[in-house]
Formats: sequence, C-alpha cells, structure tokens
Amino acid sequence: MTETSRSTASQAPPQPGSPAPVALPMPKAGTARRAPQINVSCCTPGSSCSDDAAPAKAPAAPHSHDGHDHEGRGGEHEGHEHGALPGWGRIGAALVAATGAELAHLLGPDTPIWHGAGMALAAAAILLAGLGVYKSGMRSLLRGQLGISALMAVAVTGAFAIGQWPEAAMVMALYALAERIEEGAAGRARNAIGSLLALSPEQADVQQPGGEWRSVPAAEVALGDTVRVRPGGRVPLDGTVTTGRGAVDESSVTGESLAVDKAPGDRLYAGTLNAQAELLMQVTSAAGNTTLDRIIRSVEEAQASRAPTQRFVDRFAAIYTPAVFVLAVVVAVGAPLLLGWGWLDAIYRALVLLVIACPCALVISTPVTVVSGLAAAARRGILVKGGAWLEQARGIRAVAFDKTGTITAGRPVLVGQAQFGGDAATDVARALAGRSDHPVSKAIVAGLGETEASLPEVEDFTALAGRGVQGRIAGSTWHLGNRRAMQERNLWTDAVEAAAAAHEEQGRSVTLLADTGAVRALFAVADTLRPQAVQAVADLKALGIVPVMLTGDHAAAAQAAAKEAGIAEVQASLLPEHKLAAIAALQQKHGMTAMAGDGINDAPALAKADIGFAMGAAGTDVAMETADVVIMNDDLRRVAETVRLSRRTHTVLVQNITLALGIKAVFFGLALTGQATMWMAVFADMGASLLVVANGLRMLRPERAPKTPIAQDPQA
Repeated sequence: MTETSRSTASQAPPQPGSPAPVALPMPKAGTARRAPQINVSCCTPGSSCSDDAAPAKAPAAPHSHDGHDHEGRGGEHEGHEHGALPGWGRIGAALVAATGAELAHLLGPDTPIWHGAGMALAAAAILLAGLGVYKSGMRSLLRGQLGISALMAVAVTGAFAIGQWPEAAMVMALYALAERIEEGAAGRARNAIGSLLALSPEQADVQQPGGEWRSVPAAEVALGDTVRVRPGGRVPLDGTVTTGRGAVDESSVTGESLAVDKAPGDRLYAGTLNAQAELLMQVTSAAGNTTLDRIIRSVEEAQASRAPTQRFVDRFAAIYTPAVFVLAVVVAVGAPLLLGWGWLDAIYRALVLLVIACPCALVISTPVTVVSGLAAAARRGILVKGGAWLEQARGIRAVAFDKTGTITAGRPVLVGQAQFGGDAATDVARALAGRSDHPVSKAIVAGLGETEASLPEVEDFTALAGRGVQGRIAGSTWHLGNRRAMQERNLWTDAVEAAAAAHEEQGRSVTLLADTGAVRALFAVADTLRPQAVQAVADLKALGIVPVMLTGDHAAAAQAAAKEAGIAEVQASLLPEHKLAAIAALQQKHGMTAMAGDGINDAPALAKADIGFAMGAAGTDVAMETADVVIMNDDLRRVAETVRLSRRTHTVLVQNITLALGIKAVFFGLALTGQATMWMAVFADMGASLLVVANGLRMLRPERAPKTPIAQDPQA
C-alpha cells in the first residue's frame, strides 16, 4: 500500500473495492441519527434482493430517541431475497399441513379422493409458508435473475408438475422455518452495534443564563453549554468536567471494565454511566458529533466497505449460481438423452440440484463474521475503520510505537529528588514552581504535594527563557532552573554533577534549586510508562511481532523508556519525515508494519504504515482520522488484541467457507447419484446457512485471556 493512497482525509475518493476513507463524516449538531443498517445479507451481485418483498409486517412506528429513529424491520432479512416471511403461527400451520400431505401420500389408499386431499394440504402448506417467496421468485425469473427465491419457485413448480407435491410442500415449510431461525441469528450481528444507540439519554439538564436548570432534548444542547449529570445517570454528550469529582463507567465506549475517576478538566463521553457523584460538564461535542456517534457510524461504514474475502466470495457466488443452473438443465435434459435416465427421475434430480445450489450459506458466511468481529472490537474499545483492516491485521510482523503519549503517559511527573541543604529548600521550590505554568514546574508541585504550612511569599518573580525561574524569598534570591542556569552562575560542582548525571542517564529532566551561594536541591522529572505498556509489548512478542520505538525525543530518554517497556530496537531524535523513512525500512525488513501514535507529527507515519493505530483518548483529531484503528482508552494491549481478533476472524472465515462449500459438494454428489431428496436439499442449503451464521456469531463471545507470562515485580 502506498503512502499516497491513505495519507489524509482530503484525498480523492477510493476506487471501487477499496477500504472506506479514514475521515468520518460528521453531521451538523442536532441532526437526526438513525440506527445503523449493518448488512449481513446473502444477496449476491446481480440477484434479486428484498426490493420485491414486502415486509412481513408494517414497520413499527419510530420513536424519538435523541434525534434518531429505530424502525421495526419485521420479517425482512435485510438484503435477503426470501420475500415476505410468515409469522411463527403460519409456519407451524404449514408444517402440520405438509406433514398431513406426506402422510396422505405414504399411508393413504391410491384413490382420487386421497390424492386430492393430499394435494390440497400441500397447496395449503405452500400458500401458508411460501407464497411471498414464490411470487418473488417468479418475478426474479422474469428478469433473468437467479437468487434463492427463483430457485425455490422453480423447484416447487417442478415438484408439483412431476407429482412430488408432498415434498414440494415440506420443502417450502422447512425453508420458511429455517429462514425464520436464520433471521433471528443473523439479527444478533446486525444489532450488535445498534444497541449502543440506547445508551444516549434523550434529555439533558442544561444550566440556563439565570442559573436555573432545565431539562431539554439532548439534540438541542449547544456547544459550550453546562450540563448536569446526576449520580446513576448517563452522560448525554461529550464534554469536559468543570465541577465535581467521581467515578464514571466508560465500558460502553472505551471497553475499560473498571470505573475511571473524573475531576475538573477530564473528558466525559456520551453514553457512559456516572457511577458516583454529581458532575457538571461543559459540552464539547453536540449531538451527532460525539464519540459514540463516531463508533456507530464508523462500524456502519466499515461494513459498507467489503473485506477482501467478502469481495472474493461475492464474485465467486455471482458465477457459481448460474453455472449450477446450467448444470441442472444439463442433468434434466442431457441425462435422459445420453445416459438413458427416466425423464421424471432426471427432472427430480435437477430440481434437487437447484435447491442445493443456493449460494446463501457461502455468501452470508463472510459478512456475518466480519460484522461480528467489528462489533466485538468496538465492545473492547477498538474502533476498526473497515473489514479490510480487520482481516489484514493478522499479517502484522512489526509494530512501531511513538514514545511520548503512546508508550508513555505524556505527562511529566516527579520521579526523584536530592537535598544539598536543609529541608526548607522544599518549601522554596514549591513556592517558585507554583508560580510557573511550565509542565516541569507543575510536575514538581504535584510531586512535592500539598503542605499544611503556608508557603513563603515570592517577590520579584521572573521567568528566565530557556533557563528557569527566579524570585526573592525572605530577602534572598533563589533560582529554580536547568544545568545551563547553574553553570552560568558558577554553582555547578562535582557533587551536583554526579547527582544530575545519574538521573540524566535514565532520560530524566533535571531541575535544580539554588540560592546565591550553592545548589540546595535537585528534582528529576520524567514521562512515565503507561501502566499497560510492559504487558502490551510482551503480548506482541508472544504473537511473533517485533516491537520498535520511533520517537523525536533524545536518545537517553528513548533508550530508558524502551528498556523499561521491553523494546530492544529504538530510533530517537526523529523528525516526521525521518519516521516515514523508518517505517519504509521496517516494511522492507519485517513485512507488514503497523504504527501506533497519538500526535500530529505521527500522522504521516500512521498513513505510511500498513495499518495505523491511534490513541483515541489522548490523541489528536488528525492522528485519529489518519489511522485505520482507533484505541479509545489508550490501552496499548489493544494492539495485540486487534491482531488476535483478526486471526480469529480469518480462522472463522476459512471455517465458514469450507463448511458452506463442503456441505454443498457432498450433497451435489448425492443428488447426481440419486441419493438426495428435496428434504435433504433444504437441509443442505438452510442447514449450512444456519451453521455459518452460528459459527460467525462466535466472534461476539469474549476473547479468552492470553497466556503471556511476564516477569512480576517482586515489590508489587
């Protein structure tokens, strides 16, 4: 894959068959949102689909739900060409009538009255169970389209014509029963993501200009409004906490099973559950633009872009069905002329072949599996932007990680300190750092913690560009700065050098506190690893994938972080264009290479990589739009989990295709040798469909925890 084919969202539309664009179209705030119509149909190219089929019941009246509609779909199997499926009562009555017709044929006397009664029961069974299918099939035949209803119409008509009316009735009744069962099973995959819509509350408590609170439809809330989220309530829109502290269950969006503590400044996602205290939030994404909307829309668009295996199966089925129809004609006409078969026997075998030939099981084997895989990923906080990426992830051989914000948390913290004077230096450092907005100063203040005693007053506070800060405290001038500031004041000594070097070798940033006479304290600040980084790297190694670090940070910090995470290969001090070259080199060396990053500077590398992973919680919009997979909770273990899910998906796809073709091949042989009946043909077709649907739905089950032993910290 070339860099230019995926680099930005502003490129030309993809060619037919290419993956969906990575940039997700975002509707205007307050626009209506409909339940996702995820296609798991067995409709083949060129066949007649549900356009002809009236739904079994009128669509249920849509109900308003946060600006979107849910419509009942009745018996319509989306895209499936089975016409109007009857309800369970009619199917039961049809089975009883078909059984009666079969018993009349087998046990009744050979008289016109019994024959007439049997045929009447058979006709009743067909009318009860398959009238919609029969009509749809005849319309398809008139258009020259060979789908399942066309094959069933030909088979039933032919069976009646040659006197096999009991079998025609039972075939239609069993077909309707199997379709109803398949409808329910496939619906689980179709609705796996649509159920997320119910998570967003319809109303939101919005603060009015006068300070009072009023409940308004969530779709009418504007950006910047202040919204109140009560304990036990769900967050209506994306926003930032302004007041309050508490725990929020984000499992519906990020897949994180444990509640996350929230404080002012933290992000809230629509659809998440406020588990503890009342929170006030400022809305940052209006209805239609929330993270939950992105997940739903992305999965819907991902399924619209068919995966490679799915496209292959569709092309195969488009050739397969007409070929079998020709074979059936050859058997019906050629066998009596060339092999001496009886005409009725040859026609019967040809009809059985037609029923077996339905490609439904083969075609539905791929979409139901891919949709289930996409849904399983979304439930775990992994937003995969297309079936192609879900399939291709199994081939990843190397993963390149950015350091800051990806392997590390991206927030400096105080990790070490040393005193060269009295304890009073700590209060002085806290007082000076508290006056600065620099990230290192903030880390020092947070690391030193709060004190009950009042801090000394700072006078003449001054920020020194590139060196630190200084101020007067109790009549003395104090400096809080870096190595350069201390050296310029001739305060750098061998003792200070030894203490600073020990931290700098580990990639830490050293800040020193000094008065006019000497350095009094040292503070070491570093960006720490994400809690899951070590396990994430170990999981990748267990899968045979090589982890690599590509970072713009200096070599000492990169080596220290990589060593702690367990990454052996490190490339530091890289500009964005250098990362591009590094990705190309990794692709040449290892094969398929993924990139995981979070910043704007990572976007080119994310586009260049075969698959790009973006950190969704801390990542920039550019990175998330460029990437192919977004990890919503920034848990690096999800990278290996995506690979495992991809491998599971591929295994199930191969199983389903093998099942569908294998079962048909067996019954083809039985039909040609005269051993298969119409009943067996129905079981071969619909039984195979139910098997592949059930097998594909296994993707929705939780993944077993990988057995990846890693060294435990004895002090943990």
